[in-house]
Amino acid sequence: MADKTAMANKAVMIALLAIAVLGFTYEGMAEGSGKMKIASPDFENNNFIPRKFTCDGEDINPGLTIEGIPKEAKSLVLIVDDPDAPSGIWVHWVIYNIPINGQIDENSAPGKQGMTDSGKKAYNGPCPPSGTHRYFFKIYALDTALNLKEGVKKPEVEKAMQGHVLEKAELMGLYKRVK
Repeated sequence: MADKTAMANKAVMIALLAIAVLGFTYEGMAEGSGKMKIASPDFENNNFIPRKFTCDGEDINPGLTIEGIPKEAKSLVLIVDDPDAPSGIWVHWVIYNIPINGQIDENSAPGKQGMTDSGKKAYNGPCPPSGTHRYFFKIYALDTALNLKEGVKKPEVEKAMQGHVLEKAELMGLYKRVK
């Protein structure tokens, strides 16, 4: 009986690993080496985002640094979303045609801004209704600039990016409101 349980647990682990690998490959859309990295001087990956960058503070974007951008990249795209929102994935920021300079300054918009799920063409900081939510800052290096007007939604940007992603990197921050 113990052997069957161990074998079942091993099969589940293998299946979960396969799903994670396939999910990463699909989500990544990138064919690059995976050396690009995104970080913030304001919070570390998998740690809490300071209040200043949320609806409870100044609601401005944190500073971001991007390293390992492929030489052939022509522009960057940044999408910030929250998969823990009660209504599904909530888009907090869409910005594209970001220049290739390796950074996004605090409280800046260095490209064309798309529409957030709050109906704004601007950064919309974390503001979870309850509990701790995860916020993914996903940066994409593209081999082209996107021919899109300002104010388009995330799906339009993702569609325009297809076939142009050289690399992708991700930073995840957490936030929980104190009431």
